[in-house]
Amino acid sequence: MKHFKEYLGEFIGTFILVFFGCGAVAVAVLFNGFGSLLEVALVWGFAVSIAIFTTRNICPAHLNPAVSLAMYVSKNLSIKKLPFYIFSQFLGAFLAASFIYIAFNDAIVIYEGANDIVRGTKESYKSAMMFGEFFPNPSFENNVKVDLFLACFMEGFGTFILVFVIYRLTERKDQINNLTPVLIGLTVTIIICIVAPFTQAGLNPARDFAPRLVAYIAGWQSAAFPTVNYGFFTVYILSPLLGGTIAAFMNYLFVYRKKANLYVLKK
Repeated sequence: MKHFKEYLGEFIGTFILVFFGCGAVAVAVLFNGFGSLLEVALVWGFAVSIAIFTTRNICPAHLNPAVSLAMYVSKNLSIKKLPFYIFSQFLGAFLAASFIYIAFNDAIVIYEGANDIVRGTKESYKSAMMFGEFFPNPSFENNVKVDLFLACFMEGFGTFILVFVIYRLTERKDQINNLTPVLIGLTVTIIICIVAPFTQAGLNPARDFAPRLVAYIAGWQSAAFPTVNYGFFTVYILSPLLGGTIAAFMNYLFVYRKKANLYVLKK
């Protein structure tokens, strides 16, 4: 396949991202391994940066269907490549989540037993949260009330900010350097700190749906999905895709205006 290296890069990068990120959530849930949301958010940020550093020489390192769709909208990715990018990202996330389940399954069983959680029941979302996201965040559900609209807004707006920052950081190819992946990772960290108390901050349809599917197969069944009908689709798939697309159009307005101003100056 002509572009196999690119697809492999997206697969590897997304695997790294999800394995480190969801692994950190698993450690936080099962072992109280982190003392605050900031610590988990920092792991996610480092995971993003490392994944980009690892794969940016073999692919664009989108690692997120919302980013890939936005790049297609802005004509930076062809329609022929788009489905392969998304499939590669999904496959990488699925394999990473499978590895996490295999590695942590014994600990999950002990955790469920200690907390009287029966896997597959409605309450077992408290252990499924290390794979797919839920709203409100089970760790903050006593402190915040989140309906479907607010959850969609937070996921969409968080992804909008992330994709818009990516556009602005990578607008000029000659300005892309080793600091760029770090800044993107830092952006993810900050967004998670703000959005996670509401929705766990998915911001990435592949990162959410693929691990959620692993949880479904592994015995959580319907408990692997939010209790609100189709919440997993509207909040964690549709909203990030929409947020990323809006960011693409917003960036286009900036680029178009910049080009228009340059044209006026030249005249």
